[in-house]
Amino acid sequence: MKKNLIIAVLMTIATTVLLGIIYPLVVTGLAQVMFYDQANGQLIKKDGKVIGSRIIGQAFSGPGYFHSRPSAVNYDAANSNGSQLGPTNHVLIDRVKGDVATLHAENPGQPIPIDLVTASASGLDPEITPAAAEFQIARVAKTRGLSEDAVRRLVRRHTRPRQFGFLGEPRVNVLDLNLSLDEEGNPGSH
Repeated sequence: MKKNLIIAVLMTIATTVLLGIIYPLVVTGLAQVMFYDQANGQLIKKDGKVIGSRIIGQAFSGPGYFHSRPSAVNYDAANSNGSQLGPTNHVLIDRVKGDVATLHAENPGQPIPIDLVTASASGLDPEITPAAAEFQIARVAKTRGLSEDAVRRLVRRHTRPRQFGFLGEPRVNVLDLNLSLDEEGNPGSH
Protein backbone atom coordinates (compact mmCIF):
# COMPACT_ATOMS: atom_id res chain seq x y z
CA MET A 1 0.00 0.00 0.00
CA LYS A 2 2.76 2.44 0.97
CA LYS A 3 4.69 1.66 -2.23
CA ASN A 4 1.58 2.32 -4.38
CA LEU A 5 0.95 5.62 -2.59
CA ILE A 6 4.55 6.77 -3.19
CA ILE A 7 4.30 5.82 -6.89
CA ALA A 8 0.98 7.68 -7.21
CA VAL A 9 2.39 10.84 -5.57
CA LEU A 10 5.55 10.72 -7.71
CA MET A 11 3.50 10.24 -10.91
CA THR A 12 1.28 13.16 -9.94
CA ILE A 13 4.32 15.39 -9.38
CA ALA A 14 6.00 14.18 -12.61
CA THR A 15 2.92 14.69 -14.79
CA THR A 16 2.19 18.06 -13.20
CA VAL A 17 5.71 19.28 -13.91
CA LEU A 18 5.77 17.80 -17.41
CA LEU A 19 2.25 18.72 -18.56
CA GLY A 20 1.57 21.72 -16.34
CA ILE A 21 4.91 23.54 -16.61
CA ILE A 22 7.32 22.20 -19.23
CA TYR A 23 4.81 21.53 -22.04
CA PRO A 24 3.04 24.95 -21.80
CA LEU A 25 6.42 26.74 -21.71
CA VAL A 26 7.64 24.87 -24.80
CA VAL A 27 4.41 25.52 -26.74
CA THR A 28 4.41 29.20 -25.73
CA GLY A 29 8.07 29.56 -26.70
CA LEU A 30 7.48 27.92 -30.08
CA ALA A 31 4.45 30.14 -30.71
CA GLN A 32 6.47 33.26 -29.89
CA VAL A 33 9.25 32.20 -32.27
CA MET A 34 7.21 30.73 -35.13
CA PHE A 35 3.92 32.67 -34.98
CA TYR A 36 4.74 35.89 -33.11
CA ASP A 37 1.97 38.03 -34.62
CA GLN A 38 -0.77 35.42 -34.12
CA ALA A 39 0.40 34.51 -30.61
CA ASN A 40 0.16 38.14 -29.54
CA GLY A 41 -3.32 38.98 -30.82
CA GLN A 42 -2.44 40.36 -34.27
CA LEU A 43 -2.27 43.87 -32.85
CA ILE A 44 -2.16 46.82 -35.21
CA LYS A 45 0.04 49.74 -34.18
CA LYS A 46 0.16 53.25 -35.54
CA ASP A 47 2.85 55.66 -34.39
CA GLY A 48 3.87 53.13 -31.73
CA LYS A 49 0.37 53.00 -30.21
CA VAL A 50 -1.93 49.95 -30.38
CA ILE A 51 -5.08 50.98 -32.23
CA GLY A 52 -6.77 47.61 -32.60
CA SER A 53 -6.51 43.97 -33.50
CA ARG A 54 -7.10 42.19 -36.80
CA ILE A 55 -9.02 39.48 -34.98
CA ILE A 56 -11.25 41.49 -32.62
CA GLY A 57 -13.98 43.73 -34.02
CA GLN A 58 -14.45 47.29 -32.90
CA ALA A 59 -17.10 49.94 -33.38
CA PHE A 60 -16.96 52.43 -36.23
CA SER A 61 -19.95 54.73 -36.28
CA GLY A 62 -18.84 57.78 -38.29
CA PRO A 63 -20.33 58.10 -41.78
CA GLY A 64 -16.85 58.16 -43.36
CA TYR A 65 -16.02 54.68 -42.08
CA PHE A 66 -17.19 51.21 -42.94
CA HIS A 67 -19.25 49.89 -40.05
CA SER A 68 -18.69 46.54 -38.38
CA ARG A 69 -21.33 43.97 -37.58
CA PRO A 70 -23.49 44.80 -34.57
CA SER A 71 -22.04 43.56 -31.29
CA ALA A 72 -24.10 42.07 -28.48
CA VAL A 73 -21.28 42.95 -26.06
CA ASN A 74 -20.50 46.49 -27.29
CA TYR A 75 -17.16 45.29 -28.69
CA ASP A 76 -15.86 44.43 -25.20
CA ALA A 77 -13.43 41.52 -25.69
CA ALA A 78 -13.57 40.62 -21.99
CA ASN A 79 -17.26 39.75 -22.41
CA SER A 80 -17.17 37.87 -25.71
CA ASN A 81 -20.60 36.35 -26.14
CA GLY A 82 -23.68 36.41 -28.30
CA SER A 83 -26.83 38.16 -27.19
CA GLN A 84 -28.52 34.93 -26.02
CA LEU A 85 -31.77 36.37 -27.40
CA GLY A 86 -33.96 33.97 -29.35
CA PRO A 87 -35.45 34.85 -32.75
CA THR A 88 -38.83 35.69 -31.20
CA ASN A 89 -37.42 37.94 -28.46
CA HIS A 90 -38.87 41.46 -28.81
CA VAL A 91 -35.62 43.16 -27.74
CA LEU A 92 -33.78 41.47 -30.61
CA ILE A 93 -36.60 42.09 -33.08
CA ASP A 94 -36.77 45.79 -32.15
CA ARG A 95 -33.00 46.21 -32.46
CA VAL A 96 -32.93 44.55 -35.88
CA LYS A 97 -35.91 46.63 -37.06
CA GLY A 98 -34.13 49.80 -35.94
CA ASP A 99 -30.93 48.78 -37.72
CA VAL A 100 -32.88 47.94 -40.89
CA ALA A 101 -34.63 51.33 -40.80
CA THR A 102 -31.30 53.15 -40.38
CA LEU A 103 -29.71 51.21 -43.22
CA HIS A 104 -32.73 51.72 -45.51
CA ALA A 105 -32.43 55.47 -44.94
CA GLU A 106 -28.75 55.21 -45.92
CA ASN A 107 -29.40 53.21 -49.12
CA PRO A 108 -33.12 53.28 -50.01
CA GLY A 109 -34.40 50.36 -52.03
CA GLN A 110 -31.28 48.22 -51.71
CA PRO A 111 -31.32 44.80 -50.05
CA ILE A 112 -29.51 44.90 -46.72
CA PRO A 113 -26.80 42.27 -46.16
CA ILE A 114 -27.71 40.14 -43.18
CA ASP A 115 -24.39 40.64 -41.41
CA LEU A 116 -25.10 44.37 -41.01
CA VAL A 117 -28.11 43.64 -38.78
CA THR A 118 -27.06 40.45 -36.97
CA ALA A 119 -24.30 40.02 -34.41
CA SER A 120 -21.86 37.15 -34.56
CA ALA A 121 -21.78 34.46 -31.87
CA SER A 122 -18.78 36.12 -30.21
CA GLY A 123 -20.06 39.67 -30.65
CA LEU A 124 -16.54 40.59 -31.82
CA ASP A 125 -16.42 39.64 -35.50
CA PRO A 126 -13.74 41.83 -37.16
CA GLU A 127 -14.93 41.12 -40.69
CA ILE A 128 -17.93 41.77 -42.88
CA THR A 129 -18.99 40.18 -46.14
CA PRO A 130 -18.04 41.83 -49.43
CA ALA A 131 -21.78 42.51 -49.91
CA ALA A 132 -21.88 44.42 -46.60
CA ALA A 133 -18.87 46.47 -47.68
CA GLU A 134 -20.42 47.12 -51.11
CA PHE A 135 -23.62 48.31 -49.40
CA GLN A 136 -21.65 50.99 -47.53
CA ILE A 137 -19.52 52.27 -50.43
CA ALA A 138 -21.85 55.13 -51.49
CA ARG A 139 -22.04 56.58 -47.95
CA VAL A 140 -18.30 56.33 -47.33
CA ALA A 141 -17.37 57.76 -50.75
CA LYS A 142 -19.78 60.69 -50.42
CA THR A 143 -18.65 61.55 -46.88
CA ARG A 144 -14.97 61.42 -47.81
CA GLY A 145 -15.34 63.16 -51.16
CA LEU A 146 -13.95 60.14 -53.02
CA SER A 147 -15.35 58.43 -56.09
CA GLU A 148 -17.32 55.25 -55.52
CA ASP A 149 -14.98 53.47 -57.92
CA ALA A 150 -11.94 54.45 -55.81
CA VAL A 151 -13.60 53.15 -52.65
CA ARG A 152 -14.77 50.01 -54.47
CA ARG A 153 -11.17 49.31 -55.58
CA LEU A 154 -10.06 49.68 -51.96
CA VAL A 155 -12.74 47.20 -50.85
CA ARG A 156 -11.64 44.71 -53.51
CA ARG A 157 -8.03 45.10 -52.41
CA HIS A 158 -9.06 44.23 -48.84
CA THR A 159 -11.36 41.34 -49.74
CA ARG A 160 -9.82 38.05 -48.70
CA PRO A 161 -10.94 34.85 -50.42
CA ARG A 162 -11.96 31.61 -48.76
CA GLN A 163 -9.10 30.13 -46.79
CA PHE A 164 -7.35 27.41 -48.82
CA GLY A 165 -9.95 28.05 -51.51
CA PHE A 166 -12.79 26.22 -49.74
CA LEU A 167 -12.97 27.14 -46.01
CA GLY A 168 -15.25 29.95 -44.87
CA GLU A 169 -16.52 32.77 -47.03
CA PRO A 170 -14.90 35.79 -48.69
CA ARG A 171 -14.50 38.58 -46.13
CA VAL A 172 -13.31 42.12 -45.54
CA ASN A 173 -11.48 43.15 -42.36
CA VAL A 174 -13.16 46.40 -41.29
CA LEU A 175 -10.23 47.84 -39.31
CA ASP A 176 -7.73 47.22 -42.15
CA LEU A 177 -10.13 48.76 -44.67
CA ASN A 178 -10.78 51.85 -42.54
CA LEU A 179 -7.06 52.36 -41.93
CA SER A 180 -6.48 52.27 -45.69
CA LEU A 181 -9.25 54.82 -46.14
CA ASP A 182 -7.53 57.13 -43.66
CA GLU A 183 -4.28 56.76 -45.60
CA GLU A 184 -6.13 57.85 -48.76
CA GLY A 185 -7.01 61.15 -47.06
CA ASN A 186 -10.24 62.92 -46.13
CA PRO A 187 -10.68 60.96 -42.88
CA GLY A 188 -14.15 60.39 -41.51
CA SER A 189 -15.01 60.71 -37.84
CA HIS A 190 -14.61 57.47 -35.82
